Amino acid sequence: MDNLTLTGVIPPMITPFTRDGAADFDAHAANVKRWNEAGLRGYLVLGSNSEAVYLNEREKLHLIEQTRENAGPGHLILAGTGMESTRETIHLTKEAARAGAHAALIITPSFYQEQMKDEAQARHFLAIADAAPIPVLMYNVTKYTGINLSPRAVGRLSRHPNIIGMKDSSGSIPQLVQYQQATAGENFTILVGTASAWYPALTLGVDGAVMALANCAPRECVRVQQLFGQGQKKDAEELYRRLFPVNQAVTATYGIAGLKYACTLRGYQGGFVRSPLPELNEQQKAEVKEILEEAGLLG
Repeated sequence: MDNLTLTGVIPPMITPFTRDGAADFDAHAANVKRWNEAGLRGYLVLGSNSEAVYLNEREKLHLIEQTRENAGPGHLILAGTGMESTRETIHLTKEAARAGAHAALIITPSFYQEQMKDEAQARHFLAIADAAPIPVLMYNVTKYTGINLSPRAVGRLSRHPNIIGMKDSSGSIPQLVQYQQATAGENFTILVGTASAWYPALTLGVDGAVMALANCAPRECVRVQQLFGQGQKKDAEELYRRLFPVNQAVTATYGIAGLKYACTLRGYQGGFVRSPLPELNEQQKAEVKEILEEAGLLG
């Protein structure tokens, strides 16, 4: 893709599974076709909400291929290709490029957490950026990794010509400002990684997001940005506040199972989670449905 402008809303796509845990590629393709109509900038395959850690390489590459084949014209395809080792990350990034990914999102390695300081992270990302046939973005998601990329490290890495941006899922607005200051003057884009920070990020000049809520409420997430861009900031904020409890439900409270059920309620093919993630019980399903109803997303 010649135009890698990282603006607009991108969902970290759910991966539908059958009841017995098989990846449901037909359901995935159907979801992509429906998302094509929502005004999204593109798609992230193999993000945290995709249950990527539970997928083998064959499944990962097939999901990228399915996304490429079903995405609408002009939709950007990002692929989460981060592995714990630099070598395996480079391998998967090259395979993802062959499968049709336009850029790679690389999560911070974290298993040997005490040794994964800024310098180790910098060596990792720089080596990947040197070897990758597609542009690279960093993925900072502290709640899962226990690792936080410092603004200083991000500023250093932003100077590499093949590191074009990052997804920051920390939700920290003060740190977002520090990232902006550290990368000022570079050709580098910061994407907010949670809908809870979407409106505040827009007010700070961030104009791209990769967020779980865009799976089940894609048009509404896009609409927040449209309203803001049209100068209707009060309306944008009101919609953001209405969506806020839904985002809390499908991220922190009920997790991926809640997100998938919300997708199902809104006409997408959510499918099941893959073990060992637990499914929602009937009480939790009722609670998710009530939250969506209160937000005006059902009916």
